[in-house]
Amino acid sequence: MSDVANEYKGKIPDSILEKYEDEAKNFKLTKSQEKKILDRIEQDYNNSLIDPGEAIGVVTAESFGEPGTQMTLNTFHFAGVAELNITLGLPRLIEIFDARANPETPMMEIYLKKDYKNDEEEVKKIASLIKETKFNDVVSEFAINVMKMEVEAILNKKEMRELKINEKTIIENLSKKLKGHSIRETSDGVIAIKPASKEGMELKEIYKLKEKVKEIYVKGVAGVSNVLPIKKPNEYVILTTGSNLKDTMEIKEVDDTRTISNNIIEVQEVLGIEAARNAIINEALRVIKDQGLEVDIRHLMLIADLMTVTGRVKGVTRSGITGEKESVLARASFETPIKHIINASIVGEIDNLNSVVENVMLNQPVPVGTGLPGLLAKMKKEK
Repeated sequence: MSDVANEYKGKIPDSILEKYEDEAKNFKLTKSQEKKILDRIEQDYNNSLIDPGEAIGVVTAESFGEPGTQMTLNTFHFAGVAELNITLGLPRLIEIFDARANPETPMMEIYLKKDYKNDEEEVKKIASLIKETKFNDVVSEFAINVMKMEVEAILNKKEMRELKINEKTIIENLSKKLKGHSIRETSDGVIAIKPASKEGMELKEIYKLKEKVKEIYVKGVAGVSNVLPIKKPNEYVILTTGSNLKDTMEIKEVDDTRTISNNIIEVQEVLGIEAARNAIINEALRVIKDQGLEVDIRHLMLIADLMTVTGRVKGVTRSGITGEKESVLARASFETPIKHIINASIVGEIDNLNSVVENVMLNQPVPVGTGLPGLLAKMKKEK
């Protein structure tokens, strides 16, 4: 680090100074120019800081509340494909902040490694391998053999060739899901499935078995029901309906450093809490920008930090971060007040009245802004 930059250590964060150093390498700056630039960086940094006592929680709530009234309530059909729709607007924002384990329209953006990302044919092949293939997709006809009391499936050889799948793989996957059932391939290429128990030999049970085997997974990434390769300015990207980040990242052609899912809980389980925090920020920012609105990213960062500070993603709900507030009155003001007050009285919980809500309820000065400092006056003794 240059001598001039060293003088600003402690005044400007190290991460900003390192970024400045990286950029400054491309320019031959004099000491006076360096000082001028660093003075401006310091000024901008200080201007971006929050004033002591600023009620950032209230400002953040306001910054989302007002634009939230302008948001649409619809879902968006992507590129005219009915199967590939994405939840947008207010429902998606609520979904993110509630930290729902199962989003209404889970999806992934799959990026490919440089050897594949610009080859249209390769992209189509990879997309077809990613899409979940069920037994029904490779069968041209199902039939029930009443004499033998078994389900017979005539395989679609053309579809199997396109999906690069063979009879052995199909039988293996069927055997995993239908333990105890007899599964065999006949001489004329028909898969016959016979129930193991005598109870399953009734006609009604055979019909149930036929419907069950249709949905059995045989190939691809489980949970990905649809794929759509699209052309971005520099490469092809595969969009999916359904999400399975862990299995997708194990495919050798997939660039696992850029592939993302809109399921926050799944991101946390596969990539960790920091990745989940970034996913919350990016997903919320995308929703807000799509609606033509603008919210300062620092408000998003504050909410994402609150949701992930415990090491697990927790929603802004009565069972999430609101239910874990230290103050009894703050918890009671959100939802189910009687429950919170009775539980607190049973265990003798103490409320230190450190926050905004509880002081408003008791008609006391709120410990923010001018209510934060206490004023002590040293009086002269009377003679």
